[in-house]
Amino acid sequence: MTNVTMADVGERAGVTARTVSNVLSGSAAVRPETRERVLRAVDELGYRMNTSARSLRTGRTGTIGLAIPDLGIDYFSDLASRIMVEAERYGWAVVIEQTGARRETELAILSGARRQHSDGLIFQPHALGPGDERHLAGNDRLVILGDRIFHGPVDHVGMANTEAAALATRYLLDRGHRRIAVIGSNPHVSTVTAASLRLDGYARELAGRGISIRDEYIVVAQEWHLRDGAAGMAQLLSLAEPPDAVFCFNDTLAFGALHALAARGLRAPDDVAVIGFDNVPMAEFSVPPLTTVEPGTGQIAKHAVDLLAARVEGRATAPTELVTDCSLVVRRSA
Repeated sequence: MTNVTMADVGERAGVTARTVSNVLSGSAAVRPETRERVLRAVDELGYRMNTSARSLRTGRTGTIGLAIPDLGIDYFSDLASRIMVEAERYGWAVVIEQTGARRETELAILSGARRQHSDGLIFQPHALGPGDERHLAGNDRLVILGDRIFHGPVDHVGMANTEAAALATRYLLDRGHRRIAVIGSNPHVSTVTAASLRLDGYARELAGRGISIRDEYIVVAQEWHLRDGAAGMAQLLSLAEPPDAVFCFNDTLAFGALHALAARGLRAPDDVAVIGFDNVPMAEFSVPPLTTVEPGTGQIAKHAVDLLAARVEGRATAPTELVTDCSLVVRRSA
């Protein structure tokens, strides 16, 4: 059928054209069974919405932006996938940009030049910091993820980094470990980062047990990729007194660390216990399955999309600050 209209879809589904529009735009609540009939009719008739006309009529594009540092890090690919699922509830497609953690790219995204064809932006900055609040001015359809590195007038969803790191360290201490190292520190960054907050949680728990921090147990990783985790573990194993446990600041680092152990004929947790952070899907299937921090990634995705929708639809008032729950998922690596 050519030139299929919303009225045609509505007739096939037994609903009005307005209901079809509501389903396709996500602009109003529709019963699940009605939504299913409409989508089935859309598929059967091969209907395609005229997005240009819809944009002119509603002022909305049906797309949102997601700007994240690096899809090569398991956490960000998992987060992106979850945000796309949540965005479907509002009829949004998600356009993803990788910033590479570069300041100039993050500023370009915030400038608005790349945002004129989207309804809003979910943004996890890395290179921006205190003093950059001015770049948030006028960005009312914006949700910031990650650490609260500046206090601007926008919605923010973060995770309990310090508390989560303390939880992981406490678990290792309770299991009898005393030579606990970390991989993922970045002491050369002056702003608040996930690395600095997680290091604070680790240090706090050690201090609470009267254990001194050993500088050689703090492994710097400028990037949090597999190779960095493997190199960090190799560095620790070369010490005269290697650690008996390692807390990696993300799961990708932990996977690399486990690989380095296996390459030397060692095993976790028998030789060195290993804990990660993020509870990405692969953590359940690593060898051994990874004990890791669950930072509430699903909550982050849902809150971020809901907050952005409230802004786009004009329902929001004062900026909202949300921090997700965290827990420890105990598997077999620690």
